[in-house]
Formats: sequence, C-alpha cells, structure tokens
Amino acid sequence: MIEKHLDITTADGAMNTFVVHPDEGGPKPVVFFYMDAPGKREELHDMARRLASVGYFVVLPNLYYRRTRDYWLRERTEAGMAEMFTHMHATTNAMIVSDTRAMIDFVDTQPEADASKIGAVGYCMSGPFVMHVAAAYPDRIHSIASIHGANMVNDLPDSPHLTAAKIKCEAYFACAEIDKWAPPADIDKLEAAMKAANMKHRIEWYPKAEHGFVFPQRAVYDKPSAERHWERVLDLFARTL
Repeated sequence: MIEKHLDITTADGAMNTFVVHPDEGGPKPVVFFYMDAPGKREELHDMARRLASVGYFVVLPNLYYRRTRDYWLRERTEAGMAEMFTHMHATTNAMIVSDTRAMIDFVDTQPEADASKIGAVGYCMSGPFVMHVAAAYPDRIHSIASIHGANMVNDLPDSPHLTAAKIKCEAYFACAEIDKWAPPADIDKLEAAMKAANMKHRIEWYPKAEHGFVFPQRAVYDKPSAERHWERVLDLFARTL
C-alpha cells in the first residue's frame, strides 16, 4: 500500500492528514475516517490501513489541527483527560463541515481516488460529524457509519438528530450497550428523527460492549464486537461505494 503524511489546505490552515490506499488497481472509492477524541495516532492509522487493504482511498485528518499538530492522549490521567476534553469541546460541527469541503476538494485532484464515491466513518466524538457532513454534502457523501457515536441527541440547535431530513445516503449506527455518551433514550430519539425523515438507516446494539470497544489498545476493547463492526462497515461501503 501507499502511505502519505501530508497537509490539506483548509479555510483555517494546514490540516495534517494520513492518507493510505492500495498501490495498484486504482482509482479507488474514498473513505473519510474521522478520529475519536483521543486524537490521530498510530492505532487509527492501523485501522485506516485495514480499510485501505480491501480497496479504499482513506483520508484520516487531524481534526485538532487548529490547536495542535501532534496531540493524542498518551495517558488516561485526570490531567490528560482534561486536555483531551478541551480539544474536543473546541472542535465544532461547523468546523468539520468546513474541513470536509477541503477534503472533498483534495480527493477530487487525486488520480488514485475515485471521488465520485465517498463514504465516511466516525468514532465516538465523530459520530455526530458524519451526520453533519452527510447533510451538508448530500451529493457527495454516499454512505456513513457512526460507531459508538457520542452525544447524538442534545438540546443544541445543531444536534445531530436534527440533520436527518437533509441526509440522503444510507447510514449505519453501532451502539454499545454500556455507553453513558449514547444512552438508549437518546438513540430512541435519533431513530425517531430518522424514521420521520424516511432516512435509510440501521441501528445495531452491541450487547455487553462498552464505549470504545473497537479500539485494540483500549482496556474496553472487545474483539468479537470490533470484528462485527468491521463486517458491517465493510459491507456498507461495498454496497454503496
């Protein structure tokens, strides 16, 4: 495979980004991989490589680039978690929509990428982001997956569930049974909004799994659930891209 660390020029600066894709047989459909709150790190690079290995041009940006080019959660101490949440809360849905415009412009210029087919996957804090991106660019985003997405329903005017009427693509939601960031009541409201909008979607609960279950280096990693998530995400992209 071909791997690159490069900058994508956005409205707010230079977004350092990991790009990986097969070294032959292109152009390949595109997958935008949105990081979780602990930041862009080698663990996520490995996940991006797994996507690329089955035939995708994967773009994994550092969503905290406005604040730092080299952050990832190294220690889960009180101070470490506080720093992570500071970065997370400073990263808005509007910022990600703007950054995604730059990502689309980037893949439109890459000969190895088939930018007519773009999917998006978001983990934890990025669960909301993929909904906003799909709503903002319905003519470019062909499918989205939200994996134990956090805060999918809230009282703010940009709550993710309010985007449902603008989303035209298919969506998959993997929900951990044990997840304070996405309790069943919130997911019920999300589902109601999607049904009201006639949005094509699937919500799947992962029994006994905890928030963060997909990440191999996390204490809550659950391999059977993680592998199921890969099966679902790869099937979604195979059908829609």
